[in-house]
Amino acid sequence: MGHRTALYDAHVAAGGKIVDFGGWDMPINYGSQIEEHHAVRQKAGVFDVSHMTVVDIAGAGARDFLRHLLANDVDRIDPGRALYTGMLNERGGVIDDLIVYKRGNDYRLVVNCATRETDLDWMEKQAGGFAVDIQERPYLAMLAVQGPEARAILAGLLDGAKSEAVVNLKVFGFAEDGDWMIARTGYTGEDGVEIMLPNADAVALWEQLLAAGVAPAGLGARDTLRLEAGMNLYGNDMDDSITPWEANMGWTLVLNDRDFIGRQALLNQQKNGHAELVGLVLEGKGVLRAHQRVILANDEEGEITSGTFSPTLGKSIALARLPAGATGKVEVEIRNKCLPAQVVKAPFVRNGKAVYKAI
Repeated sequence: MGHRTALYDAHVAAGGKIVDFGGWDMPINYGSQIEEHHAVRQKAGVFDVSHMTVVDIAGAGARDFLRHLLANDVDRIDPGRALYTGMLNERGGVIDDLIVYKRGNDYRLVVNCATRETDLDWMEKQAGGFAVDIQERPYLAMLAVQGPEARAILAGLLDGAKSEAVVNLKVFGFAEDGDWMIARTGYTGEDGVEIMLPNADAVALWEQLLAAGVAPAGLGARDTLRLEAGMNLYGNDMDDSITPWEANMGWTLVLNDRDFIGRQALLNQQKNGHAELVGLVLEGKGVLRAHQRVILANDEEGEITSGTFSPTLGKSIALARLPAGATGKVEVEIRNKCLPAQVVKAPFVRNGKAVYKAI
C-alpha cells in the first residue's frame, strides 16, 4: 500500500481506478479518461494533487538562499505572485521543476512527489551558510480546479475573501485566507486555480465541486491535458541529466550576476550549442510514445520524450528532443515502420483550441 491523500476514500467512492504513482495510491481515471479530458477542455474538472510536496522557506536568508538555489530569480516577482523554475545541479541538470510563491516575508515551494526526498536532501545540503528554516507542510491537501467554467463555479461555492480571490486573481497570482492558498496556476492549458488547504477542508470542497457538476479527473487526463499544453513532465521530458536549455525551459533562466547552482554549465552550453525540445504532430494513424526514435532528413536522430493521442486535436502529438535547429518533416519509428511527422512549436492547445505552428 502506498501513501494516501485525505481524498482517497472520496476517489474510491467516485469510482476511481487506483494505481501506484510515485509511491502514492492515486486515481488514474474514474471510468473514462477521454471524458475527463473533454470535461476540463469544455467545462471544468477537479484533480487531487495532494501528492505534491509543499515546502515553506522562511528566515532572514530565505531570499538569498532561493536566489542561489533556483535558476529563475525570485526578485522578478512581487509578493502575491508565483514563478516557475528549475532547481539544478552543478552540471545544469534539472533536479526538479517547481513553482515558488513569494509571500511578504517568506516563500512557499511546491515540488514533485517522485523527487520529494531528493529535493529535500538537496535543499538541506545547500542551506549551509544561509539563515533559513525549511518546513514541509504535510497537513495541506491540494486541489486543481481547471477548465473554462472552473473559476465561475468555484467562486459560487466559496464566500468572502476566498470567492473574491478566485474571481480577481491574475494568472500566476495567489491569495491567502487563513490556512488556504488559492493560486491562478495549473497544468492543463486551461484557466483555473490550484488550492492548498487543510486536509480536513479538502474532502468537503471536493464533494461540493462534484455536486456542482465539476468532473473528477485522474492522472490519465492530467497527462494528456499537460502534453497538449506543451508542459513538461519531470522524469519524461527532463531529469538531472538534462538542462533547461535542452528541455525548452530557457525562458525560465535568469543569467544575471547571481551565482546560482548550475549557472556556469548553462553559460558553457549556451555558447557551445545543445539539443532542443520541440513538438511533433503525426501526419497519419498511429500513436507517438516516449522513447520512439525520430529520424531527421540529414539522418541525424532524436527521441520522443512524451507522446500521446490528443483527444482535443484528434491526432497524435509528442514532445521530442532533437538536434538544434530541426524543422520541417521528420520520421518516427513506430513498430518497425517509419511514419511522417511535422516539427511544431508547442503548445499544441490553449484554452480549448489548436495553437501549434509548424517550424
